[in-house]
Amino acid sequence: MLRCAIGPTASRRSRLAWTTITHLGGTGTSVAAAAAPWYRCCEWHEASRVALATLVASHVVVQLIKRTVGRPRPTRSGTYAAVREPDRFSFPSGHAAAAMSVALGYGTAFPPWFVPLLVLALLVGFSRVRLGVHFPGDVLRARSSRP
Repeated sequence: MLRCAIGPTASRRSRLAWTTITHLGGTGTSVAAAAAPWYRCCEWHEASRVALATLVASHVVVQLIKRTVGRPRPTRSGTYAAVREPDRFSFPSGHAAAAMSVALGYGTAFPPWFVPLLVLALLVGFSRVRLGVHFPGDVLRARSSRP
């Protein structure tokens, strides 16, 4: 994990880039991305409905697992975190699960977007490790823990 995480001496540009990527999996951004086309017609509305449903389901599952497992974040063992931790539990990554949920919701509705959205969701997951708030297994397992 220490090889992936940026340290306190990382450049401002690097921290800003990874922080921007990580916020794409945050609550506000994920909900906005999933809900934005809700009032548009036909396939846009359906894609939004699927993305929102997948996002809500993944959030419920992630929170249940987080509270059940109770794995502490890397900072509890002295690792530097470049961003504020949203809570004290590490496994699974809610940001990674949210990004993947929205990506899969839209990627299945719009197949040409599938790979770019998948890559973006993977970057969000990696950013959580890169910023020091998750262990690599928190991000990888988060993808397989979705319903």
